[in-house]
Amino acid sequence: MSRIIVLGSGAWGTAIALSLHRRGGHQISLWAHSPQAAQEIIDAGENTLFLPGFPLPAEITVTGDNAAVAGAEIVVSVVPSEFLRATLARLRPHLHAGQIVVSATKGVEDRTYLRMSQVIAASLAEAGLHLPVGAFSGPSFALEVAQGQPTAVTVAFDDPAIAARIRQEFSSETLRLYTSTDLIGVELGGALKNVIAIAAGVAAGVGLGYNSAAGLITRGIAEITRLAVACGGQRDTLAGLSGVGDLVLTCTGSLSRNRTVGRELGQGRKLPDILAGLGGKVAEGVLTTRAALGLARQHGIEMPITEQMELILDEGKDPREAIKDLMLRPGKDEQ
Repeated sequence: MSRIIVLGSGAWGTAIALSLHRRGGHQISLWAHSPQAAQEIIDAGENTLFLPGFPLPAEITVTGDNAAVAGAEIVVSVVPSEFLRATLARLRPHLHAGQIVVSATKGVEDRTYLRMSQVIAASLAEAGLHLPVGAFSGPSFALEVAQGQPTAVTVAFDDPAIAARIRQEFSSETLRLYTSTDLIGVELGGALKNVIAIAAGVAAGVGLGYNSAAGLITRGIAEITRLAVACGGQRDTLAGLSGVGDLVLTCTGSLSRNRTVGRELGQGRKLPDILAGLGGKVAEGVLTTRAALGLARQHGIEMPITEQMELILDEGKDPREAIKDLMLRPGKDEQ
């Protein structure tokens, strides 16, 4: 039996905790950002704010105590990217050698352009702590994972033995894990697909059809792959679950928050109003768009779809004009 704590009581964190409990054989804790938030979940017997309709078994310990991380062997981080550093500063006094950290957040940090595993490693290093940090990513809507629908994802660590251990600890009849040592490719695939999903939503919002969606997804994976490879990722990774798999899901699925944001932008709504309507849920692609472009500029990589999304998100560009500008770019060979 392993002691596992999931950091972050949003929909995804709650779904992971439920999946691990369903597997059996573990001691599971779900950490909320405050004792009050934890108590609300305990009192309701479910996460009414982010994942209603799924009672939490009594065997899952819900806590807002920072010291709870000390008792875990495996720490699963599902903290939104914009709050990750501040959260780690609170928790790292209780972390210690011998623990494994798995990042399940799909984002790139604004301004530093670091992947989530890099943010975690850098934050822990400030306290002289060096733990193995990996990533968990793939086509996985929280609702369907909570329902126990069959789901396949990738877990990546530099050390294949640690990846194999997490695969063994997390795999169940409803969750299948594949291992990888390409941490860069897995993380960037999971993060950058959210930007393309916003674009797919924009296309749907302005009334474009299947031809447009297929072209956007295909050119989107080309854009993601260019940047991931330039950063040291492997091209084959982006053809797998954490690349094409996650991209197709997020660009086409109605449960995608990033696609929803894009669709409403395409229908003429303003970004602040859209984000306010998410009820505290996070669309990581909004922040990742700017960070992705910063990373792309560092490596001299062209990302035309991402560039147009930044203009829509940050400068209020008309979505129809953005699509027109994409279509009128100079012709080139496909690559």
